Amino acid sequence: MITPDITVRREGAALHIGMARPAKRNALTEPMYAAMADALADAEHDDTVRAVVFSGDGGTFCAGNDLADFAASPRGDEDRPVFRFIRALAGAQTVLVAAVQGRAIGIGTTMLLHCDFVLAEPDAELQMTFVDLALVPEAGSSLLVPELMGQRRAAELLLLGERIGAERAVELGLVNRIVPAGRALAEAAVLVERLAGKPAGALRATKRLMKSSARDLHARIAEENAAFGAQLQTAELRQTVERFFASRGSTATGTAA
Repeated sequence: MITPDITVRREGAALHIGMARPAKRNALTEPMYAAMADALADAEHDDTVRAVVFSGDGGTFCAGNDLADFAASPRGDEDRPVFRFIRALAGAQTVLVAAVQGRAIGIGTTMLLHCDFVLAEPDAELQMTFVDLALVPEAGSSLLVPELMGQRRAAELLLLGERIGAERAVELGLVNRIVPAGRALAEAAVLVERLAGKPAGALRATKRLMKSSARDLHARIAEENAAFGAQLQTAELRQTVERFFASRGSTATGTAA
């Protein structure tokens, strides 16, 4: 699916996927999910692509879902674009790189869990606000976050929805390293250049071996999706979304899942 809110371009050995909706802080819609899922599928079938690089325009990485679009097309169906995108992330054999600046909320943070390299600028802020919106975590985050940092630290992020900066994200293992302001994409290009000098088959095989718990991950993603769909039918979800729009106006954009 083609949408102007997602840019896809080839640059050397990298396929760049840009979230290009800065007026809405790159909040994601169904067409945006579809475009990114399609781009990831193309990369998986192209051995000359050594890495996929994600970035966001306008000083924000991704503000989560656009709640207006989200409310109009709630998910639950495993064939929906959002679920196709999550499955593509979790199953990718191509190296995934994220160049993060500004805020990464909801899916903007959970997608980073599937990236092999996350480069963050000093202003980066990560937050998972699912419970605050009467929802549950997605993209396998209920499995991956506790595995990455332990149950107690995971509770701070997933249950309390605490916002963390770049330095804390490095400490918790969500980010590889902090790069100078305005340099995330440039540093990603240097990283891709290093990857391009390595045997493509060995790269993909090694990544596949590193993800040995993939079966558990895909099962958890499906379980989350079912719970997410059930939450969409609850009164607390409707009330939470209504309060969100009432407090911000009818044109508000979501910063959620």
